[in-house]
Amino acid sequence: MDLNFSNASEEEISEFHRKLSNTIKKKRIEKNMKQLEVALEIGIKSVAFYSNCENLRYGKHFNIEHVYKLAKLFEMKPYELLK
Repeated sequence: MDLNFSNASEEEISEFHRKLSNTIKKKRIEKNMKQLEVALEIGIKSVAFYSNCENLRYGKHFNIEHVYKLAKLFEMKPYELLK
């Protein structure tokens, strides 16, 4: 039996992660930064992990701590990344 007690579908969550990742990638490019630079600035030691989050590979995505640190790096409020 497949019970779903969530108030959001998997498709909604996937779309949320896609929009967030696209926004982060856009801001990184606007700041003329490489993935490695951003990864190291926010405490991620693996550029591969950062790249996987930015491109939603292997089910990887940014968490709330990443969003906070990225917003700080990009000199913006965290909610601006979540718009």
